[in-house]
Amino acid sequence: MTGNESTAVPAGLAKATFGTGCFWCTEAMFETLDGVQSAVSGYEGGAKPNPTYKEVCTGTTGHAECVEVTYDPTKITYAELLQAFFRSHDPTSLNRQGADVGTQYRSVIFYHNDEQKKLAETIKAELDKSGAYDKKIVTEISPATTFYVAEEYHQNYFAQNPEQGYCAFVIAPKLDKFRKVFKDKLKSEVSH
Repeated sequence: MTGNESTAVPAGLAKATFGTGCFWCTEAMFETLDGVQSAVSGYEGGAKPNPTYKEVCTGTTGHAECVEVTYDPTKITYAELLQAFFRSHDPTSLNRQGADVGTQYRSVIFYHNDEQKKLAETIKAELDKSGAYDKKIVTEISPATTFYVAEEYHQNYFAQNPEQGYCAFVIAPKLDKFRKVFKDKLKSEVSH
């Protein structure tokens, strides 16, 4: 059920919030990284309190589907999470990822402090300057606002529905590629 806002960060941990299109994909990728304690699907960046999935899908609430990552900065840095973010989707595609189209699927980083903001802006600028992508990066970098936890059936969606069409044909190939690129950063149970 939505309406649940994110909770405080336990001592020694930090939060990062990313939107890379469909939150099922984003969650599946980030939760494989060593040092990530949790990856929760939800909505952020809009004006409507307690949005539902159906409302967000209309593209009229201003929210992005995103994932709030709670991580241990002694095991994985914010810079490494940003690397995973930029490598896990097309940051040059405005308001779309594959067949998912609309502002709710935008590429976005919601920063939680000035350090995250500066690092996100620096890495985005460096990637643009390097020519790593054929087009300009359109990733939005905005201050974190209220994160609304998505409905329960969206949580751990890929793990619970691997044979579902979207999971098998869209998420699984992306996750396989992600695991190859980040094999040195995976939790031990997923690196085999």
